Amino acid sequence: QVRVVESGGGSVQAGGSLRLSCTASGSIDSTLAMAWSRQAPGKERDGVATISSDGKTKYAASVKGRFTIIRDNTYTLYLRMNDLKPEDTGIYYCAASTWMGWTLTNTNTWNYWGQGTQVTVSS
Repeated sequence: QVRVVESGGGSVQAGGSLRLSCTASGSIDSTLAMAWSRQAPGKERDGVATISSDGKTKYAASVKGRFTIIRDNTYTLYLRMNDLKPEDTGIYYCAASTWMGWTLTNTNTWNYWGQGTQVTVSS
C-alpha cells in the first residue's frame, strides 16, 4: 500500500504561480512512477505530468513549458506551476503507480491516489 497526500492548492490570478506538494508513505519502494492529474469542473480527470523512478518526466501538451514536476530523495513530489491560466483551474491529484504499464494519458494505470487539492485561477 502506498499513501499519498497533497497540499498547496489555492487561488491565484492568471499569470501567477503555485507550488503543489505530495508526500508519499508506505510501500514507496514498490512505486514505479508518480504523477499529477487534474479534473476540471464537468470534465474527466486528465494526466498533467509524470516522473518515473529513474527521473524521466513527461508533460501534457497544455502545461509543457509552464509546469515542472520534481521528486526529491524522500519521495516528496512537487508540481511547480508558472504562468497559470484560467483553464488550469481544477482539483489536482497526486498519484502513484506500482504497475509496469503506467502512462501519462491513462489515469486507470495509477493505483494510488490522494484526496486532491483545489487550484483556482481567475482571469
